[in-house]
Amino acid sequence: MMQMVPYILDNGKTVIGVEVKLPKTTLLVWMTDKGYIMCGALDVELLNRDLAERGILAGRAVGVRTLEQLMEAPLESVTTHAEQIGIHVGMSGKDALLLLS
Repeated sequence: MMQMVPYILDNGKTVIGVEVKLPKTTLLVWMTDKGYIMCGALDVELLNRDLAERGILAGRAVGVRTLEQLMEAPLESVTTHAEQIGIHVGMSGKDALLLLS
């Protein structure tokens, strides 16, 4: 099962949450037109190492089970390009989305 939900940030911009129920796990993503944050399934090292030329703006939070938790959780890792716009490890997902919107 998959669901998409909109969320309006404090700055009035809308982000889209995607939840995909998979066998034994759930994929969680909040996205903007510039980048995204995701649950532990995101491989930030791969994005930095093998896809660096794409300039992907992304962050990862671990231990989250819902879109709401992903919004509030501290980011465990972020891409190099996300760091360049002020997103950092420990920042909440919501604060990162404000910078991505």
